[in-house]
Amino acid sequence: MDTELEQILDNIGPRLRTLRRDRGLTLEALATTTGISVSTLSRLESGRRRPTLDLLIPLARAHRVALDQLVAAPATGDPRVHLTPLRRGDGSVLVPLTQYPGQVQVFKHVLAPREAKLVTHDGYEWLYVLAGELRLILGEHECTLRPGEVAEFDTREPHWFGPANSRAVEILHLFGPQGDQAVVRARPSATDPTLATTTPPPPRTS
Repeated sequence: MDTELEQILDNIGPRLRTLRRDRGLTLEALATTTGISVSTLSRLESGRRRPTLDLLIPLARAHRVALDQLVAAPATGDPRVHLTPLRRGDGSVLVPLTQYPGQVQVFKHVLAPREAKLVTHDGYEWLYVLAGELRLILGEHECTLRPGEVAEFDTREPHWFGPANSRAVEILHLFGPQGDQAVVRARPSATDPTLATTTPPPPRTS
């Protein structure tokens, strides 16, 4: 076994222990969730048991992290997140900010002008405008959001959003499974109660 692979395997145990403790879980509680015995979990964390996929996959699910975060996480002490922008043919750019499969996903999204086409799918979306103007169509209703404004809606309703004019718009985009809504609920718009939009208060200064 080469040195690099040996180092990766040696680091998995301490990483598993840190994840469990950060979540306030005992070995017994984790064993109940994963179906892996307490003794096996203990040996994994101490490095006395080599990790295998059949052990790591249920642990990744239990901790709600991607498998690669268990195998090759960033070095301890470096808080920087190395983002990989996804560029699309129409000029839009999507930057994933979270990596938690099955949970609420967060993206930074730069939307280029494009044709409005209504779509429907399961889920719930929350949009926050960072720069530019966002046109949102929801069913038979339409509104324009500006920087600092928020919208949230059930994606089973026919919808589309994109730039309100010929310039790109930059947003934070949260998407979750049906029923997973943002913690902060927006107030209904005065002109359209079916669209929940609001402008957050200005930041407090000391």
